Amino acid sequence: MADFERFRVLLEEERQRKLALLPALRADISSANEARHGSNIDDEHDPEGATIAFELSQAAALLEQSVAGLAEVEAALARIADGTYGICSVCGEPISEGRLEARPWTSFCIVHAAAGRQGR
Repeated sequence: MADFERFRVLLEEERQRKLALLPALRADISSANEARHGSNIDDEHDPEGATIAFELSQAAALLEQSVAGLAEVEAALARIADGTYGICSVCGEPISEGRLEARPWTSFCIVHAAAGRQGR
């Protein structure tokens, strides 16, 4: 039987890390947007424009990943609260403790992990 309290603590810590990261990512996006709009840069023809566009794209992708990761963590915490944590959402079998150790937010056993990634 997995020590779900230990996983709850890990998930809460991860949740706090992600929550702390979001404002910085939003600030990066805001700064890149300000630089882009404030300088009248033509992204296609100005080397600086390409850099700003790349930075904006990177920050937006990191923000999207962080928001999605936060949602996964919060869903895992909800599963702990409702007693379904550690059970595969596809087959209903227990998720191995080793898998939970590696990805405490997962809702899929190793057999169904690929199916879970395809649904996203």
